[in-house]
This record gives sequence, C-alpha cells and structure tokens, in this order.
Amino acid sequence: MQSSYKHRAGDRKDGRLLRSLPAFNKFIPYIMPQRNDACNQYEESFEVSAVDKCLRQERVNGYKGIGFLHFMIASYIRCLSMLPGMNRFVAGRRIYARNTITIVMTIKRSLSVDASETTIKVDFEPTDTIFDVYRKINEKVDEIKSGVDRNGTEEVAETLSRFPRMILRMILGVLKAMDYFGWLPQSLINASPFHGSMIITDLGSLRIGPVFHHIYNFGNLPVFIAFGAKRRAYEIDRTGQTVSKKYIDTKFVLDERIADGHYYAQFLQALRYIFAHPEILERSPSRVIEDVS
Repeated sequence: MQSSYKHRAGDRKDGRLLRSLPAFNKFIPYIMPQRNDACNQYEESFEVSAVDKCLRQERVNGYKGIGFLHFMIASYIRCLSMLPGMNRFVAGRRIYARNTITIVMTIKRSLSVDASETTIKVDFEPTDTIFDVYRKINEKVDEIKSGVDRNGTEEVAETLSRFPRMILRMILGVLKAMDYFGWLPQSLINASPFHGSMIITDLGSLRIGPVFHHIYNFGNLPVFIAFGAKRRAYEIDRTGQTVSKKYIDTKFVLDERIADGHYYAQFLQALRYIFAHPEILERSPSRVIEDVS
C-alpha cells in the first residue's frame, strides 16, 4: 500500500521519525536505552473453538496446512491496520514508525533433531487477508526447505563467523554504531533477523508450551510472541452445564517504549475480538489507519 509520506531529514531507511509524540514519550528511550530495560511480559489464553472450526473448513476448501501460525500472523497484521503504533520501534533513542510490516520467524528445514535452523522474514501489507498470509509464508518456507543454499541471514552469519573473535567484536561494534545512526545498508537490514515488526515462534509444533522469550538489544524488534499447543478445558457455563472449550496459551514480550499501557490494552482487546470472529480475516479491512506524524 502506497503512502503519501515524503522522506525527511532524520528518517531512517526502515522507518520515519515520529516528531509529534509528547515530550515524555520522546524522553523514555533515554531512561531505558536498552530494549531489555523496557521489556513487559504478558500472557493470554485465547479461546480458539471458532478459529479451529474456521481453519478446518479452510483446509477442506484446499488451503492445505493452514494453521494457527497463519492465523496469529494475520490477526497481528489486522490489528496493525487499526492500531499502527504497534509497528513502531526505537533506534538511536528515537521512536520511529516502521515503513513495512515485516514478520520474522525461526524455522527448521525439517523436524529431525539434526536439521538446521534458520530465520525467514516476510513482508506484508496492512490489507492482507489470512489467504495472503498463507500464500506469502508458504512461498518463503518452501523456498527455504527445498533449497540447499543459505539465505541472506545465513550468508551474513557465515561471513562474520570467519573473523577472529577480537575482529568480530569490533565489526559488531561498528554495525551497532551504524544502526544507532540509521546508517546500516538496506541489504543488511533485509538480511537481519533482528530488524522487523515482530518475531513469532510456534512452540505447539514442538509439543511444548510457550515461553517468555527475550527481545534483542541489537536491531529494533519490539515484540516477541510465542504460542503453544492447542489444549482442551472443561468449564461450567452460566446454566451450570459442563462445556468443552479449546485454548491456545500465548506469551508476549513487548517493548514498552513504543506505546503506553492503554494502547497495548486496546491492541490485545482487538486481538481477542478477532479470535472470537475469525471470519473477518477472510476479507481486507475497509480502512487502514496511518500512524501519527
């Protein structure tokens, strides 16, 4: 989706500087300069009976393998279309609105113990439906799993790892300084798994529960989401009857500098609403809201 915004002095390759934020918001990155200083942790159990039914129907309709990872990412993107402040990041002690919606994922080339692990980055539009998400993710995963060549992330890591430790530390120091001032080349930003809107991991595929995974001081990822396997719970409804419900446990680690608690609460409420009404992800949003200037 094209934006009418024109690049200005102070903007970065991956984001535009937010100049109209209140002074207190601009001051916070100086109080908490590191991302790990600003981590908030939140856990939520989403009731997914409606989602499970919807995904089963889509698999019948021909979307083979469509699952909760696709749904979670599509839900997150839909929330960004309404609450774009969640797509901000902090770099160089300034707050920026990201130019793209870039989701980072860690995948294994197969589920064997010896299989290598890699990261993928996928760019999305705020108007994307769950079917767009399904297509884009599967294209990227198929590209990784079918090829023997390393992707950009692996190539950069392989090149850097050849240097002696002292030289490597110096190189990383230079890269951090370049990132602080927004001087990293676009090719490195594209290859970096530490630059993006959000990083997500599906631990349900490993048959374990979610963890609170730290976010990284290097780069500018502001959110880490982990979710576990689907589970069943038996509850008492209002009439006193025992009912069966399905849940997915999810854990969020959030950079509190990009938005206040009320904004995060609105975001999580919107996410909860989508889980209760999954059909809305089958069509594009009628309106996309842009972040403040």
